[in-house]
Amino acid sequence: MTAIPDPQRVEAIIRDAAQDIILPRFQRLARHEIMEKKAGEVVTIADLEAEERLARELVNLVPGSRFVGEEAASRDPSLLRSLAEKGAAWLVDPVDGTGNFAAGKPLFAVIVSFLVDGETRAGWIHDPVSGSTATAARGEGAWLDGARLRTAPPVPLEDMSGSLNYSYFPPHMREYVRRRAHRFREIKIYRCAAHDYLALARGEKHFSLYRRLWPWDHAAGVLLLAEAGGRTARLDGRPYRAHERVEGLLSASDATSWEDVKNYLSETPAH
Repeated sequence: MTAIPDPQRVEAIIRDAAQDIILPRFQRLARHEIMEKKAGEVVTIADLEAEERLARELVNLVPGSRFVGEEAASRDPSLLRSLAEKGAAWLVDPVDGTGNFAAGKPLFAVIVSFLVDGETRAGWIHDPVSGSTATAARGEGAWLDGARLRTAPPVPLEDMSGSLNYSYFPPHMREYVRRRAHRFREIKIYRCAAHDYLALARGEKHFSLYRRLWPWDHAAGVLLLAEAGGRTARLDGRPYRAHERVEGLLSASDATSWEDVKNYLSETPAH
């Protein structure tokens, strides 16, 4: 069985890439260093250079491992199929929240997942601005800079804080979910999956809902949240798997809250 690499060595690789490549560009990007990857989606020189560094150093850490990065997969979508294959694989989002990063907003992060035979075995979420790193390994808990992470205790819907990322829902569903949002105490939209999962694992949020699922955005966060006591599942109730491009993923601070939010949002809207 493939062993999980030394978490501290992985963290050091991530921190160095963030310190050397990402932070020096934060709020200092030149116009030519921000490119449009496709309509409405940008990529920066920091994304590209950080992914190149991480690819080289992480693969060297586990000889024979594969590497799937967001930017590499945007050029070659067939890379996504390798996530279900046998063996070790790295799954990386070099700058999650690129839109925020390019706009000079401090809500972005580096996400790294380590998969074995298609299963997420370990994950790291590093916030370059605060310098904090959250880590999780299957069955070993979730940690933030050495402190154990725990999700919030259950509360009624009216007391819940969460995020409803409904931008990619069909129009009728988007408006339906938007109307239902009034019952929750607070809705916070970070436009950064990493910070959604960090807030959930720290007990600062109770749920998050995503429609569009790119694996580099969610694999590490789903594991982090599970190890902190939370639950994530597809809207049909099936477990999340990094290689499956299903639409609709609900995360919550515990199983009861997951069911409460799912039931509240599951009523079929009128078309």
